[in-house]
Order: sequence, then C-alpha cells, then structure tokens
Amino acid sequence: QVQLVESGGGLVQPGGSLRLSCAASGTFFSIHVMGWYRQAPGQQRELVADISNGGSTNYADSAKDRFTISRDNAKNTVYLQMNSLKPEDTAVYYCYAAVRYSVNTRQYAYWGQGTQVTVSS
Repeated sequence: QVQLVESGGGLVQPGGSLRLSCAASGTFFSIHVMGWYRQAPGQQRELVADISNGGSTNYADSAKDRFTISRDNAKNTVYLQMNSLKPEDTAVYYCYAAVRYSVNTRQYAYWGQGTQVTVSS
C-alpha cells in the first residue's frame, strides 16, 4: 500500500501564491508519475499537472504559465507552486501517484485525501 499525504492548502487572496506538497510512503518499486488534480463543487475532477520520474511535465491549459510542478525522487515528494491565483482556482486539490511494485509490471493509482485551496478576497 502507498500513502499520499498532502499539505500546503489554505485561503489566499487573488494574485497570491501557494505551494502544495505531497509525500508518498510505503513499500514499492518505483513511482512513475506523480501529479495534481483538482475538483471544484459540482465539477468533475480535472488534471492540473503531472510529472514523470524522468522529469517530463504536463500541464492543463489553465495552469500553464502560472503553476510549476516539481518532484524530489529521493523523497518521493511532488510539489505544485501556484502563482497568480484566481478565484476559479478554488477547489480541492488531490495528489496522485502511479506506482509499480516491480519492474515491467502494471501501474497502480493512488490518491491523497485532498487539500482545500480557496482563492478569495
């Protein structure tokens, strides 16, 4: 089993910044992809950004130029630096990890419990 623990959410004014962190723990062979999704009330969960263990990144259009995803493979931790936050960024942000338990096997998806980000004046 893999546990994902998120931190860093909170209330911020429009134009402000927040940094989310997510640390993975447990017994596994590797984590291929780590990322962040978000879900606003009444909306479907959507990808914000993800990053492979090789450092390749993928961003939603809404996150490009404002958010930066990074990863510390030694600590099994992924970060999301969010700048120029807008009210429409308000959502619960969920950490995601695609884990392998041995080489050349399928990946298993794990989710964190979510952290609330509220952008409001």
